[in-house]
Amino acid sequence: MIYLEKIDDLNPDIADELVKKAASAALKHQSAPVEADLTIVLSDDEQLHELNLQWMGVDGPTDVLSFPSDEIDPETGNRYLGDILISVQRAAAQAQIPGHPVESEVQLLIVHGVLHLMGHDHAEPEEKARMWKAQTEILTQLGLGGLDIRE
Repeated sequence: MIYLEKIDDLNPDIADELVKKAASAALKHQSAPVEADLTIVLSDDEQLHELNLQWMGVDGPTDVLSFPSDEIDPETGNRYLGDILISVQRAAAQAQIPGHPVESEVQLLIVHGVLHLMGHDHAEPEEKARMWKAQTEILTQLGLGGLDIRE
């Protein structure tokens, strides 16, 4: 199950279906167990700044943070993949650069976050090539070919 949380006064508001569609496409691409769970939080620069400083040691906001987990929910028996937090504020600013809709940028960040939960990384060139290939394939399936994450 994909759990979705949004901060109050999220601007712009992003449709729940769009978020779940992007996450589901990434999970399916990665052959995640059907009964796996994750949480996506649509937030703002303030919260992502705090978490980025606390967990990554970076004193500034970021667009997406992923917190992988491999716990089993004792109530459902489902594997909990982790949490993805996205600054919609930052996504909106980033979307203006290439001129695509903020919704497309959020979908890109969701796919990127899910790939991190599934064990992908981009610290080394080989890892980055694998992750970017998977990301491109998923975005193409979503009708968003041509989008790419910037570092």
